[in-house]
Amino acid sequence: MTDILRMFLIIILLTLALAAFFLVIGALFTNRAAKTQRVIMAMPGRSFGVGLVNFAFFGVIALVLFSVAENAGSLVKVILTIPALLITAALVIMLSFGLTGMVSLLGERILPEVTSWKRTAFGTAVLSFACAFPFAGWFLLFPYVGFVGIGAFILGLFQREITKP
Repeated sequence: MTDILRMFLIIILLTLALAAFFLVIGALFTNRAAKTQRVIMAMPGRSFGVGLVNFAFFGVIALVLFSVAENAGSLVKVILTIPALLITAALVIMLSFGLTGMVSLLGERILPEVTSWKRTAFGTAVLSFACAFPFAGWFLLFPYVGFVGIGAFILGLFQREITKP
């Protein structure tokens, strides 16, 4: 019984930490987070496809580099580990911006009348608890949200802003 309470407490504390993280990302990188949110709203299917393909491609490259570096000598290990860490860091950055856009969109759709920081915090809580749901949240919802977020971030990088004359 204490394991269940401990796990519930961990999930609540991680949700609070994620809410703070997404609020800081949204505050420091306002334009990038807003652009990612707009791409998620406009093209969720394309974002999912782009995110899935890019995550699979770069994830496999990083995994291969890590596995080859594990069995190599010390100098080769460093040479192979650095690009693998850079690729992994890039994927984490893309996922962070994508999830920031996703929780903002989710909070905006659920609570449109409250302030943006409350929408982000509530969207984070809802998405965290939904992704903590066994099996469906772990293996369906979180990968979907992550791939859409990564794809929206990538599409937002290459999308030009339309300026009106």
